[in-house]
Amino acid sequence: MLHYVVRKVFASVPIVLGVTLIVFAILYLTPGDPIRIMLGFGGGGYSGGTTSSADVEALRAKWGLDQPFHVQYLKWLNNMFHGDMGISIRFRCPVWPLVRARLFPTISLSLVGYLIAFVIAFPIGILSALKRNSLLDYFGTGFSLFGMSMPSFWLGLMLILLISVRLRLLPTSGLESWKSYIMPGFTLGFGLAGGLTRMVRSSMLEVLRQDYITTARAKGLVEHLVIIKHALRNAFIPVLTILGFYLAYIFSGSILIETVFAWPGMGRLLVQALTTRDYPVVQAIVLLGAGTVVIANLVTDLLYGAVDPRIRYE
Repeated sequence: MLHYVVRKVFASVPIVLGVTLIVFAILYLTPGDPIRIMLGFGGGGYSGGTTSSADVEALRAKWGLDQPFHVQYLKWLNNMFHGDMGISIRFRCPVWPLVRARLFPTISLSLVGYLIAFVIAFPIGILSALKRNSLLDYFGTGFSLFGMSMPSFWLGLMLILLISVRLRLLPTSGLESWKSYIMPGFTLGFGLAGGLTRMVRSSMLEVLRQDYITTARAKGLVEHLVIIKHALRNAFIPVLTILGFYLAYIFSGSILIETVFAWPGMGRLLVQALTTRDYPVVQAIVLLGAGTVVIANLVTDLLYGAVDPRIRYE
């Protein structure tokens, strides 16, 4: 088991580095100058001001933006290995405290979205499989397609217009109390619930066709025990496969949702950093996101052995 974990961790390092390299290259090639943005200049020239071209070049040299691409990337990578995420170009403060302050809102919102998705998807998916070709099954299939095709930002805007603006039941934006989690959490979990419902239904249908389910029923075992003791546990194994993938979906989806609801999390900070080409902040958030997805996939692999005794890691 330990050998397997170490091997997976080392295999994940190139993936994380590759993600950071691609993002760094995209930011480097994107038109615009972060120094001019920081000083309040327009992208095409000065908007009037007393700062000279020499001052701009001096600032560019101070931030290391006058160096070649590979030098900038390797310097950032070296600082990361020493625990230094750099200084934010926009906020002019260390990156880690800036990102750390946004961690809890993003993590808590993601957990709420996960919880809402599970509460919706598992009952609908299981009942849809048990009542195949019934009205309940048609409802579950329709809900799954609707949830997967619904744009999350559009759903969020509609919820704001209906619940916050017209009915005035919940806060429109920000993080004020537990009520602030309801609309963004539901928006985040709704899209996830659509795909998860379809996966649960397909997995349950596959398990219910197996011989051991037929044998359990032939022995006279009560139906709900057949479902709980034999079907659900085995149906959950394929669902585990996509949980790590859905974590990436949650992270990417939170970027849009945090922007729509003005949520003080890492997704909104990432959008602000991309707008101002704040390299250190973007790279720090991307590194955390990639690392989280890699760890989630590793934990998912390890959970296979706990759920399915046939799986062993050597």
